[in-house]
Amino acid sequence: MRIFRYLLAIVPMTIANAADELSLDHFDPPRFQAPKAKGTMTIVPGKVGNAARLQFDHGNQNVFFPSNIRGTPAWDRADGFSFWVKGDAKDGVGGLQMIFDDDYAVRYDFAFPVKGTEWTKVEVAWSDMIPVLPGPRAKPLGTPDGNPPSKITAVWIGKWWYWGDYPALSFTIDELQLEPTITRANNDFTPKGNPLERVAAKIRAGKPITIVTMGDSLTDKRHWANRPTCWVDLLKANLDARFKSEVTIVNPAIGGTQLRQNVVLIPKWLETTPSPDLVTIFFGGNDYDSGMRGPEFERACIDAIDRVRRATKGKADILLLTTNPTAAAWGRTDQLSDACRRAAKARNAGLADTRAAFETASGNDRNALFVDDRVHLSKRGHEVVAETIEGAILGPGKK
Repeated sequence: MRIFRYLLAIVPMTIANAADELSLDHFDPPRFQAPKAKGTMTIVPGKVGNAARLQFDHGNQNVFFPSNIRGTPAWDRADGFSFWVKGDAKDGVGGLQMIFDDDYAVRYDFAFPVKGTEWTKVEVAWSDMIPVLPGPRAKPLGTPDGNPPSKITAVWIGKWWYWGDYPALSFTIDELQLEPTITRANNDFTPKGNPLERVAAKIRAGKPITIVTMGDSLTDKRHWANRPTCWVDLLKANLDARFKSEVTIVNPAIGGTQLRQNVVLIPKWLETTPSPDLVTIFFGGNDYDSGMRGPEFERACIDAIDRVRRATKGKADILLLTTNPTAAAWGRTDQLSDACRRAAKARNAGLADTRAAFETASGNDRNALFVDDRVHLSKRGHEVVAETIEGAILGPGKK
């Protein structure tokens, strides 16, 4: 009888302890704090008990709601974490950032959509968190050969510098907790044959297609060098004219950014373009300047290909462009171009070898392919990129 009473006494406590181990923030009260400017937090009724309504003002670059949440050994036993979120009738995308081992050069970011006014559960596997800066410690989170989640030392809600735009946004968040098990579909979206066969067939048939052009300042039409002419417009015009294929371009490129940072932002364009026919990926200059080198860039390219395929449920063909040379430092980033080639082969993605094309097109005057800074593309340089992409999709010289 005493043993029975003892069990009755300890079982509820054990269940409570397990729940406490999983909970990171019940928001009763919240462990997050409001920033000093451009952000306010209000306690409101939540999914369970209270929740926190976070208001970001317009221009909220580098504005974060910090918390005192730190990793524990329980994090290493979990597959990831989850939280509940609901919007305020205005769609948008929120951001989450984690710092590893008090090292601000090892940051993991995650973007999540905020839609509608109903509660939505967001589940995040540790590997969903993307290391947004290069370096030897920027390993995947929670994988056998990666960094242990237990060494996360900061959890923030907000957007870092590379998002490109920072509109006003508000949402309510509740019940942030560890998830012992997160089930992921094991679909293999790797194509078996020609990785660009589907989009090529549509173009040849004169059917409409949609292309998402992920990139940095060589693709961002807001950059001063691209305003007169940009390869994305030339590609569209060429395909429209030659094949009568109506091309819609969705251009999320942001000047000054790196590959992994743009991979974080996939949810921004995915909300409006969930099933593009083609996604082009064109990066490397900023990555190299930030310390990215060949082996790490190859892993980043492979990860980008895999994430785009999962995000589009395999409906998008993928075309990887090699890192482009510059007249200012011709050949300096060749190891990144080599990494692109290896990544495309490893994941059977399309490859547009702009590095080789620029070598051929340069002749005796490399400067002709660039504007005065000898880095960004001239009209001729943009033409070479567009021609190389068209040749990669349809075959060289094919009309």
